[in-house]
Amino acid sequence: MHHTHPGSEQAGVTGPASVLIVLALLSTAAGYLLAARRVRRRNTARGWSRLRTLSFLSGLVLLAVALLPPLAPAAHTDFRGHMTQHLLIGMYAPTALVMAAPVTLLLRTLPPATARLVTALLHSPPARLLAHPAVALTLSTGTLGLLYFTPLYNAAMAHPAGHGLMHAHFLASGFLFAYVVAGPDPAPARPGVRPRLVCLGIAIAAHALIAQAMYGGFFVDIHAPIDQVQQGAEIMYYGGDIAELLLAAALVATWRPERRTPLRALRATDGLAGPSGTAAASPVR
Repeated sequence: MHHTHPGSEQAGVTGPASVLIVLALLSTAAGYLLAARRVRRRNTARGWSRLRTLSFLSGLVLLAVALLPPLAPAAHTDFRGHMTQHLLIGMYAPTALVMAAPVTLLLRTLPPATARLVTALLHSPPARLLAHPAVALTLSTGTLGLLYFTPLYNAAMAHPAGHGLMHAHFLASGFLFAYVVAGPDPAPARPGVRPRLVCLGIAIAAHALIAQAMYGGFFVDIHAPIDQVQQGAEIMYYGGDIAELLLAAALVATWRPERRTPLRALRATDGLAGPSGTAAASPVR
């Protein structure tokens, strides 16, 4: 039986919480803008793309829409508001933030020694594991079944801390998935285009299945009126499709075909031929 969350009418984003969110978003925007300005001053030839800056600021605006009134308070009492929040925090904002290449910007502004430490961290086994598409897919899409098909969603909505953790998970897992699939930032363990397209296709199918099950009321444990759950499922179905199409477009935009050096040139290059005189067969980017 669907019903409203107990005490959810009193829950919501308070004034102090809204101020903290605004300050955090403004501080993040200021940090990015200052870093981009520093890169432009250091290297006027390469500079920093204004499109990337616009993408980052757009991502922060999407987060502001999701986390501040009027949407944030409505999400505590209306499942449709929650699902809109979910899409903004977990899909749309992460794609915009990832396309801004924040890691690349960070590496260009850090001192060389610190930049090497960050690069070593990106090459570490835990980072490589997190950057695997299967792991990113499980953390972003796989956990949706756990959230909506168990009492976890109701428990999270009943406690402000649980709701905050849910938002943090949406943002972190959505950012990781977008970074793995289409990010322009360096990712040492990122596979080729085909595995990432397969991963994105699985995510699209999983979102569709979860939304359809939610609409039909199958295996779903959500304390909300039936009409809200069904309309929330429609928001997830169509809004998720659009978000994933945008991510696919980002993947195409960041894809660079492998260029192979002609075999004759490889043979003529010192040190590339083996003892038998055969050239290395690995592609040269």
